[in-house]
Amino acid sequence: MAVFAEGAPCWVDVSLPDVRAGKRFYGELFGWTFGAEGGAAYGYYTNAFSDGKRVAALAAKQDGRMPTAWGVYFATSDVTALTARIKEAGGGMVMDPTAVGPYGTRAQGVDPGGAVFGLWQPGAYSGFEKQGEPGSFCWTEVYTRDKESVDLFYESVFGFIGKDLPGEPVDFRTWSPAGSDPESDSAVGGRSVITDAFPKEMPGHFLVYFSVADCDETVAEAVRLGGRVRESATDTPYGRIATLVDNQGALFAVLAEPEAA
Repeated sequence: MAVFAEGAPCWVDVSLPDVRAGKRFYGELFGWTFGAEGGAAYGYYTNAFSDGKRVAALAAKQDGRMPTAWGVYFATSDVTALTARIKEAGGGMVMDPTAVGPYGTRAQGVDPGGAVFGLWQPGAYSGFEKQGEPGSFCWTEVYTRDKESVDLFYESVFGFIGKDLPGEPVDFRTWSPAGSDPESDSAVGGRSVITDAFPKEMPGHFLVYFSVADCDETVAEAVRLGGRVRESATDTPYGRIATLVDNQGALFAVLAEPEAA
């Protein structure tokens, strides 16, 4: 079982109105296969696999008022203590720690800017069995309108070491785990800013990235499957990226690393 550092992204899932439609979309887009659907006690949770390795999950929305969205979970060895730190740092809890059978304990927090994120304390499951390769998670970043409060929050709660990236076209800060060297390739996520270029009603949120072999081909395939392009494919120092919306309205991004772009 993989071991994730405290605060490292360890899992992602998407809440959808129609899980079967989600399987068709992501199955064709990323080549995912799917495990047996969980029962009502597990919210009809369905694991997704790439090359036989667990990479994500699809869940049926239990309430139509819930957002159709991808969510990211951060690893912790003590979700109860982490929940207390979240509250002390000015955040809140959407869902208090809840045991998920023998698999682990999950919770959902919210930062001072309104972005929701998950917490996962492992039991039988620790999280990703594959990441950083085509068809799997590779990055996440929070978008916020209150960078001062949000930077302090995550660096206090998780012990992240923040590093502002000079020369970026947008205000961007990376996070490295406590005790690591932020000058090395240790970043596990980051913070961006919601600027005037975004809709005024856009709330704080996390954006989940998936690695792909070819960004442009993936964009074209997403559109063919009924998805939409939020931000067209663009070259960056980290690879070619695009932001997409699936056929049910969930936002996500794809990234082809430079050598594969």
